[in-house]
Amino acid sequence: MVHPRLQHIRIILVEPAGALNVGAAARVMANMGLSHLVLVNPHCDPKGEEARRMAVHAGELLAHATTVSTLPEALTDCTRAIATTGRDRALNTAMEMPEAALPWLLSPEAGGASASAALIFGPEDRGLSNEELNYAQRFVRIPSDASYTSLNLAQAIAVCCYELARAVAPRTMSSAQPPPPQMVGETASLEQLEGFHQHLEAVLLKIGYLYPHTAASRMEKLRRFFVRATPTSQELAMLRGILRQTEWALTQVEHLPSSIPEFDSQDTPQG
Repeated sequence: MVHPRLQHIRIILVEPAGALNVGAAARVMANMGLSHLVLVNPHCDPKGEEARRMAVHAGELLAHATTVSTLPEALTDCTRAIATTGRDRALNTAMEMPEAALPWLLSPEAGGASASAALIFGPEDRGLSNEELNYAQRFVRIPSDASYTSLNLAQAIAVCCYELARAVAPRTMSSAQPPPPQMVGETASLEQLEGFHQHLEAVLLKIGYLYPHTAASRMEKLRRFFVRATPTSQELAMLRGILRQTEWALTQVEHLPSSIPEFDSQDTPQG
């Protein structure tokens, strides 16, 4: 049975290679009251015999899983996203424990319960790349023994789904992390943020702040800054207005004459 407070959360698997893992993910999602499974460019048959056998009684959830080509497509309409990683990363955003970060997905909008949130898992062989991590605002790492830090994908999904289920259980609500201060207005979707990031990069290249050979690394830092800031749609519209005005100002500079005559003190006003 889908829990009403979890129905807006989508579990995203990026390029899953094992049909058994996909089936196991569907099963544990059904166990914990989640229902929306999204597969990004799967490298297996996610609805074949192996997956269905592993899903057991979650066959319907598996049958209704959404398949998309890219991670941005999987995040359409999402306002909050948490990415999971099994190893240390050189990131400006801290790694968090599942029980501390995951309750944040329960209320993705201060003003609209219909907004979606996402929990992202990477491929079994490599995990999420740094570029893929850029699409999330927070990062979760499941603690494990230092001698063997890599969890099986299905096991990691089970741990996180369990923590989400605990977060909505009445007996544990008193221990849940307090929500962050609410903003005025609806949080911008990750799709809107991606459009802003692309616009920002184009303008920064035009004005010479970015150079083509270093743009990717510099934009990675800027992306993380704006994703962490979780701007509202209105704030993002204001920022894009600034970018459009900057582009307009550039066209005016381009049309200025190459040389402007100096004022001659001997000249006198006419008329």
